[in-house]
Amino acid sequence: MSDQSILKGKRILVVDDEVDLLDIIEEEFPDSTVKTASDFESGLKLINEDVFDLVILDIMGVNGFELLKVCVNREFPAAMLTAQAINIESINKAIREGAVSFLPKAELERLPETVAEILEATQQGKTHWDKLFDRLGSFFKEKLGVSWKDLETPTFPGFY
Repeated sequence: MSDQSILKGKRILVVDDEVDLLDIIEEEFPDSTVKTASDFESGLKLINEDVFDLVILDIMGVNGFELLKVCVNREFPAAMLTAQAINIESINKAIREGAVSFLPKAELERLPETVAEILEATQQGKTHWDKLFDRLGSFFKEKLGVSWKDLETPTFPGFY
């Protein structure tokens, strides 16, 4: 379990088209500054105008992969969040395009712990992929029938 004190004072942006989910996520981080956006345009505006320690992007409803490109360009660590796009193609695309992690909505009860791990990894110049698959490997194996070795090698500009 990660030390969640790393969350104190962090700036997190969450972009998802499910407004009730944004409220739930925001409540999970009382010691962080959490900004939310419920559509692509609002998310893009915040990414371009502010600075974040982590950006969490829904894949489907807000065109998360396009926002990921902007995050990578601005050198903001970004994690992809999804309920529907849990497949090997979207995970590999997230890895290939520079996401530091992949968050299944089915695992949201672990979000503060996972975000703490992501922040620890990025502060060390790494991605969170190894730790994610150590912890959620059985989830991905059950959902996708794949293991970590079936996926692409994670990279992130400026990391490793």
